[in-house]
Amino acid sequence: MRTPRPVRPVRALAGVLLAACLALTGCSAADDSDGGSAKSAADGAQRREGAAGGGAQDAKQARRAPASVPSAVIRTASLTVEVKDVSEALERARTTAQGAGGFVGGENTGRDSDGHEYTRVVLRVPSARYDEVLGDLQGAGRLVERTAKAQDVTDQVVDVDSRVKSQRASVARIRTLMDRATELSDVVTLEGELSSREADLEALLARQASLKDRTSLATITLSLSETPAKKAAEDGTPGFVDALSGGWHAFVTMLRWIALLLGALLPFAAPAALLALVWARVVRPRLPRRPARVPAPAPTAPGPLPHARPVPEPAREPGRQD
Repeated sequence: MRTPRPVRPVRALAGVLLAACLALTGCSAADDSDGGSAKSAADGAQRREGAAGGGAQDAKQARRAPASVPSAVIRTASLTVEVKDVSEALERARTTAQGAGGFVGGENTGRDSDGHEYTRVVLRVPSARYDEVLGDLQGAGRLVERTAKAQDVTDQVVDVDSRVKSQRASVARIRTLMDRATELSDVVTLEGELSSREADLEALLARQASLKDRTSLATITLSLSETPAKKAAEDGTPGFVDALSGGWHAFVTMLRWIALLLGALLPFAAPAALLALVWARVVRPRLPRRPARVPAPAPTAPGPLPHARPVPEPAREPGRQD
């Protein structure tokens, strides 16, 4: 007869092993979930850093001037030319500027003290025709003075263009948020922000237009005169003619100042003369007169003092001796 084997210890041991396996499985799953979440968070942070780095890199690339962007240069020049006929030379300068696709920006014409005509005209011509127009203008007569400047503003043009694009995108985002806003406080806040950004955009657009105008059109200031604009003296010492001219100028200046002084005193002279006339004709005759003083007799000079008469000597007796 067989004795039955104990079953309970075996089942208990199997249950313990199963529980241990389940515990180990749960711990590994927890570790995997924690590690996976940490890894996903790290990956997300890395992606954000990459996106931020890419955005910063894109911004830097946008602010840098690409190699294909043409250079922007502001060109200005000043010419002083002596001509025989100012009117004819001025008309020729206008024709030259308009023929090159430019225009006359300003003009000032007059005559000097000797009656010679002079003019100063500002011409705006395309930068591509700048050298050609400058050569034609200085060939109209005797060149006295020439000044030319060129300023490279390519970096400014690229920077302003980039800021205009960014500001337009910012204004578009604010308008999109305004369309989605439902509360009044949000609408008011967004309107203030929109006004500020639109003002900044207008300032950038004005600067962009100014740069475009100055780089696309060169500015030439032309001075025309019938007499030499600069007279070089043969020596440093003035001559007789210079002294005579200086003296005459000083005399005329003195007469001019005297006339100005008399003109300034004239409004006061008429009331002063009227007051003097009233005093002499009306006030003075009515004043009490003082009694005339009797002049004291002049002292007479003393007469000559009387002289004593000499005593006559007594007559001598005859025959008497002293």
